[in-house]
Amino acid sequence: MFSIGDLVCYPMHGVGTVEGIVRQTVLGVAADYYSLRFANGKMTALVPVATAEKVGLRHLICEDECRKVLSYMGEPGDRGNDNWNQRYRDNMEKMRKGDVYEVADVVKCLRLREAEKGLSAGERKMLSTAKLIIAGEIATVLKVDQAEIEEKIC
Repeated sequence: MFSIGDLVCYPMHGVGTVEGIVRQTVLGVAADYYSLRFANGKMTALVPVATAEKVGLRHLICEDECRKVLSYMGEPGDRGNDNWNQRYRDNMEKMRKGDVYEVADVVKCLRLREAEKGLSAGERKMLSTAKLIIAGEIATVLKVDQAEIEEKIC
């Protein structure tokens, strides 16, 4: 599914590069793993090849899709559940799926809530992470500065 050198998006972490496919033995079971290095260069991850798609590892979206996401980000958002605990769980589930529109929904929801009432520390961190994931992917695909995209989605 992925080859060495492919740019990918991994839920909760953002854009990374497949640096290799390595064989590792974990708990006595040998399996192949994608070795990922993330755009910031400071973090790596091993993702089992067999479950990569299931855990949300995907190719980056195309340029046209980037424009659609940016347009989608400008549309009104949903405030989400009024119960902060349920809203946090709902948004966390969207982040874990890794779908760019789900992550965009998290940004839109939390931006709206932030403007109305402010956010808890956990939701502020989630908003920051979601913005970085979306901005990183779009900036990488469109080959522009990430700060420029972050400004557009705020």
